[in-house]
Parts: sequence; structure tokens; C-alpha cells
Amino acid sequence: MLILLPPSEGKADAGAGRRLDLSRLSLPELTAARERVLDALVDLSSGDDHTARTVLGLGEGQRAELRRNARLTRAACAPAGRIYTGVLYAALDLGALPAPAARLANRTVLVSSGLWGAVRLTDRIPPYRCPIGVRLPGPGALSAYWRRELAATMTATAGDRPVLDLRSGAYAATWTPRGESAGRTVTVRVLHERTVDGETVRTVVSHFNKATKGRLVRDLLTAGARPDTADDLVTALRDLKYTVLESPGATDRPRQVDVVVTDLQPS
Repeated sequence: MLILLPPSEGKADAGAGRRLDLSRLSLPELTAARERVLDALVDLSSGDDHTARTVLGLGEGQRAELRRNARLTRAACAPAGRIYTGVLYAALDLGALPAPAARLANRTVLVSSGLWGAVRLTDRIPPYRCPIGVRLPGPGALSAYWRRELAATMTATAGDRPVLDLRSGAYAATWTPRGESAGRTVTVRVLHERTVDGETVRTVVSHFNKATKGRLVRDLLTAGARPDTADDLVTALRDLKYTVLESPGATDRPRQVDVVVTDLQPS
């Protein structure tokens, strides 16, 4: 199984770890592509303040983000699983996983990134600010840049494993499984079910869908799930007592399933 997660906008401080070494990151075939984005981001953040904040979508009070970006090549690093924070990662709670589940997470999870393309939880990276929607001088629009750079690497990394794709739309656009890979890929939409005037109503949720996805991944890892097919993956979710609905879709596209929840509060 391969689990694809989005990054978080918020990043934890790395502490006093060693400096970034691109050659030590997973998926080494992406090293040159990462270096181009890293250099462009550092150059941008080291230059004109107003231009950099405009490109990165930062406000007046976020100049510290630019200073941090400008020091990326000499900044302290920590495992990506510690760097990424936010609702999904709080619900996943990697630090509290039992040892077997943590090892499974390290083998199966990839996190999408506007700066790195994709990283494993164990890859040591510095905190940074680089949304996938920006256009950097040189690489250009990062969504299109990574769509070109990631295609072969992600297809090879997925191999013949089922893929649970929990990335948000902009990050999902950087690699869309095709052909046989699409048939092995499952995407998840979270629906909130409630009763309104005696009728059952289901609506798509946004913010709290991240918490549901974090708990879903945590449950799969804790259960030691090792599905061989997309069907096995869907069955594993149902075995974990998730309400999973599925409608027939195109055979050449990833399978979308709906996970229905009645409680939107993170647990």
C-alpha cells in the first residue's frame, strides 16, 4: 500500500538538527528538480520583500517566513513527520503510534510538497513556506512543474501496490495515476450525514475532512493493514467500521469512495 498525504501550511520548528542534504532524501531521482525549486525559493525570499510576499501570498506580518526561506540551505532539519503539523497530522498523531504502526507509516506514506515534490516521513527537511499554487521565477508554476517531474517517479514508486490518495486538489494534480495505476488508486471524499427536518442529508465537509483522513490513516496503520488490491483497501476501511459508499466510475480513473461521518469534531 502507498498512502499519499498533503503537506500542512503550518510547520514545526526543526530544533537543532543537522543541515539539509538533498542527496539523502528519498526518491533521489528528484534531486535535480528539488534543487531548482530550492534555489529559486531561496533567491526569491532573499530579494525584494514586497515581490517575495506577493509571489508567496504572504501578508505584512509574515516576513519571518521569508527570512526562514532565505536560510533553507543552512537551516536545521527534522523528519518530515515532525515538521508537518495541522489538523490531519494532529489526528494522525505519528508520535504516539505503536512501533509496528510507525514502521509501516515510514514505509507507506509519501507527503506531497511544493518544494520537495514528495517526501517520506523520515526524510529530514527544514520548515519552509512554498505552496503548490505559486509561480517561482525559473521553475514557473509549481503545479505544472511537478506534474512533469513526478510522473515517472510516482508511477514507479506506486508499482503494483494499491494507492490511497488523500491529497487535496492542487497537490493531487501533480500526479494523476493513469492506466493500471488508476485502477489501483482509491481517493476519499468525506461526507457529513445529519438529519434536517426529518430527512437524511449528506454534505461534503472541508476543514474537518482533514481530521477524518488523519484518523483513517492512523486506524489503517494501527491495524497493520496490508491490502494487495484496491478492493482489499476498501474492505479494510469497512472492517475498521467506516461507512464507505461507492458509485461506479470510469475504469481509467482512480476510484472515489465516500466516507460518511456523523461527528465532525476531531477526537
